[in-house]
Amino acid sequence: MTKAVYAGSFDPVTKGHLWMIEQGVKLFDELVVAVGINPDKKYSFTKAERLLMLRDSTRHLPNLQVDAFDNQFLVNYAQRMGAQYILRGIRTGSDYEYERNMRYVNDDLVPSVNTVFLMPPREIAEVSSTMVKSLVGPEGWESILGKYVPEPVLELFKAKTVDR
Repeated sequence: MTKAVYAGSFDPVTKGHLWMIEQGVKLFDELVVAVGINPDKKYSFTKAERLLMLRDSTRHLPNLQVDAFDNQFLVNYAQRMGAQYILRGIRTGSDYEYERNMRYVNDDLVPSVNTVFLMPPREIAEVSSTMVKSLVGPEGWESILGKYVPEPVLELFKAKTVDR
């Protein structure tokens, strides 16, 4: 049985993330989608909100587990979860350079966990969490944001902006 981990901050979940997750459940017998927690990073959404966004956005997918981890290397987390693979997305040349280097470091740490890279389709390749957050605020943002995030994420954004 093949098992992979797809990790990120998911702050917030985008349609690009969802595409990666949907491909991952097709490629592997089991996929763990893990929210990575970096104590030095400032997030727009809490860990609980990010987990909720992921669970609500992926309910339709089989063989999927949503989890979180902190204070450990991703490759060590993957090994602890019994995964043979780490799933990573490549959108740009700089993503490739970074991910290639991380793949080599991960291989030094845990050679039994391999990295699989996927490139998203052109129409969502430039979608990032940072870009998505920058769209919130101006008049009509909800209709624009809906093109880039799953419905549960859009609803959470709407609820958060009402609280402001």
